[in-house]
Amino acid sequence: MFLKPAVQFVVTCLALMTTGVATAHAQGLIRDAEIEAYLRDYSDPIMEAAGLNPHEINIHIVNDDSLNAFVTDSNNMYLHTGLITAAKSPSQLIGVIAHETGHIEGRHPARRAEDIRVAGRPALLSIGLGILAIAAGAGDAGAALIASSQQFGYLNFAQHSRVVEASADQAALRYMKETGRSPRGLLEFFEEFRDYELANNQERYKFFRTHPLSSDRIEALRTGIEKSGLTDVPDSAEDIEKLERMKAKLIGFLSYQREVDARYPKSDNSIPARYARAISALQNNFTATAIAETESLVAEEPENPYFHELLAQIYYESGMISEAVEPNRKALAHEPQQPLFMLNLAVSLADRGQEGDLEEAADLLSIATVREPANAFAWYKLSVVREQQGRRGEAMLATAEQAFNLNNCERALNFSVRAARELKRDSGAYIRASDITKICSLDIQMNGRRG
Repeated sequence: MFLKPAVQFVVTCLALMTTGVATAHAQGLIRDAEIEAYLRDYSDPIMEAAGLNPHEINIHIVNDDSLNAFVTDSNNMYLHTGLITAAKSPSQLIGVIAHETGHIEGRHPARRAEDIRVAGRPALLSIGLGILAIAAGAGDAGAALIASSQQFGYLNFAQHSRVVEASADQAALRYMKETGRSPRGLLEFFEEFRDYELANNQERYKFFRTHPLSSDRIEALRTGIEKSGLTDVPDSAEDIEKLERMKAKLIGFLSYQREVDARYPKSDNSIPARYARAISALQNNFTATAIAETESLVAEEPENPYFHELLAQIYYESGMISEAVEPNRKALAHEPQQPLFMLNLAVSLADRGQEGDLEEAADLLSIATVREPANAFAWYKLSVVREQQGRRGEAMLATAEQAFNLNNCERALNFSVRAARELKRDSGAYIRASDITKICSLDIQMNGRRG
């Protein structure tokens, strides 16, 4: 989730905690089950058309209101929140995703490997998965600990050549044709935002600084679109609604209340408008209003897990921990494979602390860390729960896992060694502690790397 600059906030749906070094381009990553699901709905068919395995490509959401998207390697694509909220249609956003997929298929990021190595990563770690560490009592350490361990560098230096960009354009056209989508949106995106930037001398649209655009590319795209036979294929009502809900959520969490009220006046009774107003009410501590708006959404779509998730967040952030458990449970019941929902429920259970809550929370966290082994906050919370259960060796192993996934080998080694002393020899946990010890010992020996 997001808030105003330099403000920490935790939410079930969206959360952002930036840590590390403050730089001119400091961004954080956002985790949100709903937005991630919708982006996967848009992107998976495109990636399959490119002959790629969508499960091997991570899509990251960058908390930055500038218009940009980029890939860093064959496994990671980054979309700025500004790109999502600025998109006028699903086909515009999908067109950009297709373009970036073209870079992955063409292995263009591999050609910039040395630049990426030299530039390094700014070590800005973020997390957003719901009920998080402020309430968990992590204090100042929370910002460092609660992170989804995704590190990235902002690639302003990664200027692509026009040849590479044209190649990605043509690949995008092919993917759109193969999936039966109109490629018109990509051309609209290029024309609309590039012309606006040139006319207003804006720096906001970083996409065109890292993806240089020429009239030849525009004409080649236009020709390809005309030949596709798909120029007038409309976006589906379902895709349009998904985009509107993503935008409503981002605007509700990122914008000041006056901006939300202007964009979504009370006269607008659509679901996206009510969604944005409910989130804005939460952000501005109008708890009763937030609950009323969200309950109306739940009543209208009782099978929608994201509305239950938001209701749980409102209760939790308002100090009504026990009340948060049931809507978290309902969200997970509707999406039983969603690790972020497992984490949300586990945190609310652990903080409620009734009989059996710690055991259930530990079970949920154990599953969540299997499904998302790089989720450092899940490991952190598991370590806390295991400590509360008196299972000290497993608690230290979870801390070692967390540090390992934050690339802090010194800390991981420290805790894995301590964990091994407490764990039953030849158990699965002992073997894992030994593996971390071996890996990190070798890493420190070879690279001299410290956390």
